[in-house]
Amino acid sequence: MSATPAHGTRRQGAAANRHLHSDQPSREELHRENERLLRENQDLRRKVAERERQIAEREKQIADAEKQIADAEKQIADLERQLAGRKKNSTNSSKPPSSDGLAGEQRPRGRKHKSKSKPGAQPGHPGHHRPLVPSAEASAIEVLLPEQCGHCGGSLPQKPDKVTTAGEPRRHQVTEVPPVKAHITEYQFPNVVCGHCGKTTRAPLPEEIRGDFGPRLTALIAYWTVVCRLPRRLVEALLAHVLSIEISLGSTQKAWEEVSRAVEQPVQQLQEQLPREAVLNVDETGWRTNGKKRWIWALVAQQFVFYVVASTRGAEVLVSLLGAVFRGILCSDRWVVYLTYHSGPMQLCWAHLKRNILGIAEYARSPDQERRRTAHLVTG
Repeated sequence: MSATPAHGTRRQGAAANRHLHSDQPSREELHRENERLLRENQDLRRKVAERERQIAEREKQIADAEKQIADAEKQIADLERQLAGRKKNSTNSSKPPSSDGLAGEQRPRGRKHKSKSKPGAQPGHPGHHRPLVPSAEASAIEVLLPEQCGHCGGSLPQKPDKVTTAGEPRRHQVTEVPPVKAHITEYQFPNVVCGHCGKTTRAPLPEEIRGDFGPRLTALIAYWTVVCRLPRRLVEALLAHVLSIEISLGSTQKAWEEVSRAVEQPVQQLQEQLPREAVLNVDETGWRTNGKKRWIWALVAQQFVFYVVASTRGAEVLVSLLGAVFRGILCSDRWVVYLTYHSGPMQLCWAHLKRNILGIAEYARSPDQERRRTAHLVTG
């Protein structure tokens, strides 16, 4: 008995289902595949974490290296600035000539190329000699006569009025400090008896001799202490050892104060003249007074120089001396105080400009500028 078409179709569908189910993985296979994928995922996560740790460590090393490079560059720049400062002297900066030497590189002296000429005056160069004063101005004249003739050996007279001379004598002068001895004037004031009443009268002490020291000695003490800035004890020693004048420290101070009072009025007159000057050259420099930092200002007019010691380097010193506005030409070294104070005509110091230009030229040749130029050429 043959199968009907319906039964045949059902058999074919069952066979097809069995075939499909045979191609799909089993639950156990799926579980194993899932575990494998999980392990691979965990391994990849560990590798990524390790790589991220390595990258972070490398970034930290790079940051440390960059910091070390930056610190080294800063240190190099500081050393170069220090070296540039050491190379500064009075020819390429505002440093005074007294600072040249151990404090910095010495300024070039003499010729760059050695001369082939011998040291000293060259042939044909006119000689320079100390001029002789007229014989009438000499303190003493001594005539030196030869004892015998330089030709025949005969003896010669030794008295000037006994010899016969020819031509003008050779003159040679020796300048010497005369023996110094204090000139002491004693003023006596006797008690004069009056012929009318029988009482005594004594002349009063004149004002000009009330002190113990004369005007020249007082001025000398002030010159040593103020202009030469000698210590009071050194002034005391000089007076005692050189001039044989015994004096106390208090007397040197008293002499200084006496001169200060004497010049107070002319100093005030000169100060009042300063604002009326057509041209003023102004400069200031450090000054020590009893160990404290001060500033000494010099204002150079056409006919006088005015000095003042101040506790500041600011514009208030100029205002106190010249007023709020100075109408003339102010010559200075471009210190910012002068530029902010003065708005009128100004002359800049040529010596300072020359030193600044030399300083800029030397700085342009420094290693730091060489590196910057090289970097600019590479990046440009």
